[in-house]
Amino acid sequence: MRRDERRQKLESFGRGPALLSAALRRLPKKMWLYRPVPDRWSIHEIIHHLADSEASGYVQCRTFIAEPGSRFLELNAVRWADSLGYFHQSTSEAIEIIRRLRKMTYGLLVSLPESAWSYALEDANSGEMFLEHWLDRQERHIPHHIDQIHQNYQFWLEANPPRKAPLSQPRPVAEPRRSLLSLGVR
Repeated sequence: MRRDERRQKLESFGRGPALLSAALRRLPKKMWLYRPVPDRWSIHEIIHHLADSEASGYVQCRTFIAEPGSRFLELNAVRWADSLGYFHQSTSEAIEIIRRLRKMTYGLLVSLPESAWSYALEDANSGEMFLEHWLDRQERHIPHHIDQIHQNYQFWLEANPPRKAPLSQPRPVAEPRRSLLSLGVR
């Protein structure tokens, strides 16, 4: 990846939490626990998944830099979601975790020397993963889940259509206003 491409990826990576917050502000909180189908996460669960993923990414990024060649550790998102009781956890705290960890990781990444971008970790699935590829994957993660959040909202709207305003009675026609002069007031 060229430097200018990497710079764009880094800027997009850094904007992820702001994009998430903006997307969430447009949605009613009363639907954050809604699951369109049993095996699909609610918005509440997506937020907690993103916080866990951000914590994992924080450690992964530092492992690339401090221990190149180490084994890449990846969380099992489904197992974590099923085991960690997301339902009872605060979304505002999770959003704050995402924001702070992303900010710290972004600050570290923009300060790296060019040589660090060739650091790699051993990935059980694909063999070797380079820091460049990790950034590419991380940069897309929040936008991917924002798309899921929007899909959940669409499903929720279909299941809970907005109420139509009741038919109103026709308003009585108001008498025309008369000027004070026409009433004989001077």
